[in-house]
Formats: sequence, structure tokens, C-alpha cells
Amino acid sequence: MYLEEQTNKSGVLSCIFSLNEEVGSLAKALRLFEEKGINLTHIESHVSCSKALDEVIDGLRAEITGQVHEMSRNKIKDTVPWFPSNIQDLDRFANQILSYGSELDADHPGFTDPVYRARRKEFADIAYNYRHGQSIPYVEYTEAEKATWGTVFRELKTLYPTHACHEHNRVFPLLEEYCGYREDNIPQLEDISRYLQSCTGFRLRPVAGLLSSRDFLAGLAFRVFHSTQYIRHGSNPMYTPEPDICHELLGHVPLFADPSFAQFSQEIGLASLAAPDEYIEKLATVYWFTVEFGLCKQGNDIRAYGAGLLSSFGELQYALTDKPKLLPFEPEKTILQKYPITEFQPIYFVAESFEDSKEKVRKYAATIPRPFSVRYNAYTQSIEVLDNTQQLRNLANSISEVGILCNALQKMA
Repeated sequence: MYLEEQTNKSGVLSCIFSLNEEVGSLAKALRLFEEKGINLTHIESHVSCSKALDEVIDGLRAEITGQVHEMSRNKIKDTVPWFPSNIQDLDRFANQILSYGSELDADHPGFTDPVYRARRKEFADIAYNYRHGQSIPYVEYTEAEKATWGTVFRELKTLYPTHACHEHNRVFPLLEEYCGYREDNIPQLEDISRYLQSCTGFRLRPVAGLLSSRDFLAGLAFRVFHSTQYIRHGSNPMYTPEPDICHELLGHVPLFADPSFAQFSQEIGLASLAAPDEYIEKLATVYWFTVEFGLCKQGNDIRAYGAGLLSSFGELQYALTDKPKLLPFEPEKTILQKYPITEFQPIYFVAESFEDSKEKVRKYAATIPRPFSVRYNAYTQSIEVLDNTQQLRNLANSISEVGILCNALQKMA
């Protein structure tokens, strides 16, 4: 029975269909794609559990190249969406972009510029060919690209001392010292990624364009931020219809070096894993009004911590005037707020602090219906599904930090 199909701007078709219970139905369906020469980049299916299935999984491990990852069967229902279980799984969807990439919409400033379009394809090729574990290729930016970066960098840096949050202003000089942040130089993703890993374990991964909310948030669960490497069109350096390297490096990166903010971002990502579609949209809204356009109280001031503000000279000024409406950050209310994507926000949500936001997001995440909890294992860079007593015992045995904390408190006393 046919259910749904949807084509994105890149011409990639997502097709959802159900099968009858006859053994071999999936093989027959896939044969239709093969006969027509259609390439399938991603397949999800759900099957019932049986002894025969155990034999099939063993056969897959013996016959195919790569790894076969089996999710726990005890409580996971067929309705639970697939999610990456280890960091290498991000390779499976990193190129499933929704828009832009090497193709541009007709209203994009670079649409009629053949040189810019060719350059965008170079960046897209880097992202398409990248796999986890590789070094991010260095890019030799042109003088025109560096001039665009310089304009944005210079203007924003004048606002940061009075408009950006303390955490951003603490990290920014370190990025200038260690990562090549300068008015006349566009930093390299590989250099920044290594620096972030030394600070909080976050790393960058090149991406050709916009990912779906589910895929982007899933990356955050592994402390991976999908970052563009291209820069906006030079005809209008203070405007971009999409995230570009100015947005990523000036807006997002400084706060990923802050432990509290890094933890906050990862918890949003972990909350998204296996969440129903309607809750993914709610989490994406929370992300929009915090990580992208969040404000927070610091002393007697209100400062910006959202990357959309910290990378936009005009909106950063606007957000801290009396023109927009400011509301306290409450996830249950924030998820109901609609937002424009091509103009300044009419409403911003103000957090009491990063810690307060993290706790509220954690409580909201607990309301997302899924039959298990998840935990990120930083040692194996994998997601552990906590759905049986043995896994809970393993988790309890691995929590050694509590003992370290007690020991440190005793010594301080």
C-alpha cells in the first residue's frame, strides 16, 4: 500500500510504502528499483523477531563488508525511527542534504554567478567525499572570499564586547590565538575541530548544505557539528540565505568550546534519537530559539548566545533593543512559537543561564515518548540503548566520577 512520497530541492525522492506479510515482498519491491536503474542511498525497514532472523544477521556479518549493528529487541517497537548507534553511522546520512549544496535557488545572490557556482561545487565535493576519521581537507580561500570574511569579522567583533555572552567573549580570543581567527584569514575546519576536541570533545564535520532536523540533531548526540565550508556571496557580505562558514565559525564554534554549552547541545541531540517525527519538530524549535537565536541573562544585562545572532551584525543589534518581544525560556511554551527564517525574529526567549536551559531541556526530553533511554559512551563513541537490567548494571559500574568527587571533597575539607 503506497503511503507517501516527497521530493526535496536536490531531486532526491523519499518514498514510504508498506508491504504485505508474504516472505520476499521487500526483495520484489527492491527489484523494481534495480530494473529501472534507480540508486537507493538510504533504506529503512522493520521486521519481526525470530530465530530465523538471528541466522540472517549472522549471515550478513559473514557475507558483507563492514559492520552489522543490531538494536535491542526487547522493547523497541517497529514504530521507532532508525538512529545512528555509533559515530561512523553519521556517514550514512551526511550527504542527504535538503537544499543548496552545489545547487542554488533562483533568489540566491550567487545564482547568476558562474564562478561562485563552480566554487560551491568544489566545497560540495569535499563534503560528499568526506568520511568519519579523515582529516578535513584544507581549502585555499581566494582573496575575494577572504575580503567577504573580513567585512563580517570586523563588523561583528566591534559588537561582541557589549552584545555577546561572557562564554563567547572568553573563548573568542583563544580562537584568535590558536585557530587562525583573523580579519585577513578564514580559519580551517580541521584546525578548529582539533581545538574543540581538546576543549569539550566536540568536532566539526563538513557538510554540503542543510540537513533534515532529525539528521542534524543526531550529529549533536555524538558531539559532532555539521559545518559548511563555503562562504556567502561577496555582493552582499552582511546577508546570507543559508548557513555559511561565517555563521558556523563566528556564531557556533566559540560556544562549542564551552563545557556547559557543549553539554546543553549534546542533550538536545540525545533527546532527538528515536523520537517521533512530531517531537523532532518540537526539538528543532527549541534548538532554533536557543542555540540559534537564544538570549540569556548575565548579571544585570541580557546577552546573545544564539549563533544566528552572533553571526548577524544587524540582528545582533536589533535583538537587544526594545523592538522585539522577549519571553522567558520555557520549552513547553517555546515549542508552540512559529518563527520566520528570512527576517529578524519578532520574539526571542531569554534563559536564566546555560545551566537553567540545560535542566529545562532535560526535563522536557523526559516527556518524549520512546520505549528506552539512551546514553552516549565517549570511550566507544557509540549510543547505548538502556532497556534491560544488565545494561543498567553496566552503566552503574562505569560511573566512577562519583567516587572521585567524594574523594576530592574529603581532601578539600
